[in-house]
Amino acid sequence: MKIISLMRHAKSSWKDGWLHDLERPLMQKGLDRTRLIVNYLKENSFNPEYVLTSPAVRAVETARIMAHAFGIEDKHFGEEKSIYPGSEREYYDVCFDLPEEISHVLIVGHNPAMTGFVNFFLNPKIDYLPTSGIVSIEFDAECWEDLPVSSFKVRFMIYPKMIG
Repeated sequence: MKIISLMRHAKSSWKDGWLHDLERPLMQKGLDRTRLIVNYLKENSFNPEYVLTSPAVRAVETARIMAHAFGIEDKHFGEEKSIYPGSEREYYDVCFDLPEEISHVLIVGHNPAMTGFVNFFLNPKIDYLPTSGIVSIEFDAECWEDLPVSSFKVRFMIYPKMIG
């Protein structure tokens, strides 16, 4: 069994309009909403073993919060350029190089690619995955390369307005 949990980065700041999109930091509201998600996940046996993130500051900051909350060591934390801005296909592709002993990866990324990817699995589909939202999908696969041809089930979808 392999699990991909996909999280959209926390709410970021547009305050400094001169910053390049990759450099936008999180805003306090985003931090607060991510704490809600962390608390919910801790109460519901969430246990990622590896975190992959876009190199965008807002995604890295979100991923670091998650890694810290779930005890992910630096050797199981990585930035992946292809996730920004990314495409639906990229979310499969970044998993193919994961060590096989890892069974659950958390990927922190961006819309619209993330919503496009999770909509392959959701019924009904969603218009967009909100900031700090997370969807977890379990695949009946022994290795990461088998994901695209494996049966799956959506474990959960949660976002801050559902619990806050």
